[in-house]
Amino acid sequence: MTSKVLTPGSRVKAGKEIRELLVTPGAADRDPIRHARHRRRQHLLLGWLTPVVFLALWQLAASTGWIDTRFFPSPVSIGATAVELLGAGTLEHNVWVSTQRIILGFLLGVLVGVATGMLLGLSRIARSALEPFLSALYTIPKLALLPLLLLIFGLGELPKILLVALGVFFLMWITVVEAILDIPEVYEEAARSFGASPWMTFRHVTFPAALPQIFVGMRLAIGNAVLVLIGIEFVQSDDGIGYQIWHSWSLFAAKPMYVGIVTVALMGLILTLTIKLAGRVAVPWKGRGRTARS
Repeated sequence: MTSKVLTPGSRVKAGKEIRELLVTPGAADRDPIRHARHRRRQHLLLGWLTPVVFLALWQLAASTGWIDTRFFPSPVSIGATAVELLGAGTLEHNVWVSTQRIILGFLLGVLVGVATGMLLGLSRIARSALEPFLSALYTIPKLALLPLLLLIFGLGELPKILLVALGVFFLMWITVVEAILDIPEVYEEAARSFGASPWMTFRHVTFPAALPQIFVGMRLAIGNAVLVLIGIEFVQSDDGIGYQIWHSWSLFAAKPMYVGIVTVALMGLILTLTIKLAGRVAVPWKGRGRTARS
């Protein structure tokens, strides 16, 4: 059996039929750089267009009386309230306090979670001994542990940070363990065939192979950190964005409450994009699994 290379205009004989195959290069083939830039601009435009359309429809519904502005204030009035809170320094203070708690808890949770995940992923004995126990602890609602942390560490910042770290820790160790177990065995076999020591294998094979999934876990964990902290500030705090939302609700002040909700959304978006950008810088060898079609 012989094989032929198909070129534009070539003919292929299949039984009694002769079909002509024409291969036409697409935009990505003719100018890949320009095509990639076009796709990025398109994605950016769509990313901004969706919230703009949503806010415009919301503003229209509020202006025409389709919705009750006592419960759903217009975006313009919410923006005016945000400006007032910024002028008074209230919003800025709450954002700064919550951001500090999130970042500290996130970093602590990532550090311990990655270390634990590496231990469990590399050691079958450690995995057999600790995985069932950690899996059982994972199912406990994190806010249920807040009274225990308050009892041990007292009222202050440490219980809040530790609870955020716990929420991050569980997501990270699970992600890291699965990332290590999914590494093809041929990678390590190739390293050993070149005489690599266990440390060299870990440094040059295991850790780089798991790093893309670690950043995926970090993106999930930062969102969970925001969720956990807002819940903490609902029940035990006198400052922070969560406190602002809950306190505004208790006063039936809808506009400051919406300002807090929007601020939380923006904080989560900025933190997630920051980790995504850091992942692109730290893992330049990881390309996209699929190329988007134009």
